[in-house]
Amino acid sequence: MINNTTDQKTIAFPKAGTVSADSLYAKYGNGQSSLVNIRETYRSGTKIVTWQLLVATNEFLKRALDIIGSAIFLIAFSPIYLFTSLAILIEDGRPIFYSQTRVAKKGRHFKMWKFRSMYTDADRRKAELASDDMTGGVIFKMKNDPRITRTGKIIRKLSIDELPQLWHVFTGDLSLVGPRPPIPSEVSEYSSWDKKRLDVTPGLTCTWQVSGRSDIDFNTQVNLDIDYIKKRSFLGDVILLFRTVPAVLSGKGAY
Repeated sequence: MINNTTDQKTIAFPKAGTVSADSLYAKYGNGQSSLVNIRETYRSGTKIVTWQLLVATNEFLKRALDIIGSAIFLIAFSPIYLFTSLAILIEDGRPIFYSQTRVAKKGRHFKMWKFRSMYTDADRRKAELASDDMTGGVIFKMKNDPRITRTGKIIRKLSIDELPQLWHVFTGDLSLVGPRPPIPSEVSEYSSWDKKRLDVTPGLTCTWQVSGRSDIDFNTQVNLDIDYIKKRSFLGDVILLFRTVPAVLSGKGAY
């Protein structure tokens, strides 16, 4: 006699709501869990591709903004370039521009240009000026710095001295928005945390530049820069650019 009785297996299902439907399917799918794995792998891959596409799109828009924006600003500010050059020549002669080695993304060095706002012997006198009037920690900043010319005080207050850096934005060494590029001697004193500032292309303005500029201590600057890096977006850059205008016109923290 043939016994048609089928062996019964008791399956203890978890309480409803404690696990997802996909987890139950994978566990009790009668050998079909491999199909679930394929499906989940596809979903994960789709999410990764979508994220990579969003990042690439954001980088494309950011670079487009840099090229178009810097080109427009270079043309629009050309009269300011002329008047600033004449003011520097009349007060202190040549050179009109000052170049300095700066550290860009991933530690790459480049030569950055700006309008000269200090006397020609400023670098030589720097070591003589270490005092309690210095601020910034790693960054050398000094209120009422005697090395700054009368023209220099004006163009620094309004950030006109940094206008030549629009050319670096156009060529790709800088971005309109990003952490300010440090000098190599500053980077040599960076901690591992501080070096996170070098993970992106440096820029003309960023969060701490619109939040008090040089009045903000170095550690706070680093934290604000890293927070920007984590949250950066095309729209966020546009907002920071608009916030930069009143921050520059107020002159707060500029010295």
